[in-house]
Amino acid sequence: MQIVIAGSSGFLGSHLTSALRERGHDVIPLVRREAGAGESRWEPYSGQVDQGVIDAADAVVNVAGTRLLGNPHSAKYRRNLRDSRVFTTSVLADAVAASASRPAFIAQNASAWYGDHGTDVLTEDSDTRGDAFMTRVAREWQTATEPASRAGARVCLLRTVPVIHPDSLTLKVLVPAFRIGLGARLGDGQHYFPVISLRDWVDATTLLMESDTAAGPFNLCSPEPATNREFTDAFADAVGRRARLFVPAPVLRLGAGQLAPETLGSFRIEPAALTSLGYEFQDRDVREVMGRAFAG
Repeated sequence: MQIVIAGSSGFLGSHLTSALRERGHDVIPLVRREAGAGESRWEPYSGQVDQGVIDAADAVVNVAGTRLLGNPHSAKYRRNLRDSRVFTTSVLADAVAASASRPAFIAQNASAWYGDHGTDVLTEDSDTRGDAFMTRVAREWQTATEPASRAGARVCLLRTVPVIHPDSLTLKVLVPAFRIGLGARLGDGQHYFPVISLRDWVDATTLLMESDTAAGPFNLCSPEPATNREFTDAFADAVGRRARLFVPAPVLRLGAGQLAPETLGSFRIEPAALTSLGYEFQDRDVREVMGRAFAG
C-alpha cells in the first residue's frame, strides 16, 4: 500500500511509520519544511497539500498535533492544541473527499470525546457528554473528518487513550517523579484511567489501515480498564518504588485549569469495535502494559 502520514515525526507517527515500512508499505510523510526524498510538503494552516499525493494513496493517516504538555492556563497553548488537530484533519479530509480514488482516512482522535461517564462502561456506541475543553476539541476533531465520509471514503476514527512506552510523554513526565518516591494517585484514585501499549496501538492502527471494510470510531485501549489507583500502583511496582502520596482534587483543578477533567474524569472504555474485528491484544491490562514498557 501507498500510505501518506501527517505527524510522522511525532511519537506515534514515527513508530507507525517504521512498522509500516517493515511490513513493506510505501510511506510518504507530509512535512512542513523543505521536503526530502520520499516526502511531500504541506501547509495545513493555509489549506495546502499536494492533491496528487493524496490521489495516489491507498490510505491517508493523520496523527499530527502539538504535545499535550504545556501551560493549561494559556489561551495560546489551548488554541494551538486545538488548531493543530482540527486544521490538519480538515485539510486532509477535504483532500480525500476531492480525490477520485477515495483513499481510506485513518484519523487520530482522543478518548476525551466521551466526557466523564463515571463507572459506566463506554463502547463506540456510547454518547459524548459534558463541556470539558478536550471533549470539545475531540468533537471538533471528529467533525472535521466528515467531508471524507460524506464523499464515500472509508474513515476510521482512533479514539486513543494514553499510549505507554519509554518514548511516550506519559512516561517521560512520570518516571522521574516515581523514581524519587513522588508517585501519587490523583484525587481518590477511583476514576477510570485507560491505557494501551505502543505495540497494541501500532498493530491495531495497522489492522484498520489494511482492512477493506473497517470504518467508524475505534477505542484504542487495553481491554481491561483500570482505575487511577490501579494505574498508580502498577506504575510504582514497575519502577520499584512505592507510591504513598495523593494529589487532592482541588489542587489538581487549580493547577490543571481547563485540562483538569483529563486527569480527574472517569473513562471506563472498552475496545468493543476492535474486538469484533478479531484483534487480539498483546497487553490486556495495566500491569501487562507497564511490564512491556519497562521490559529491558
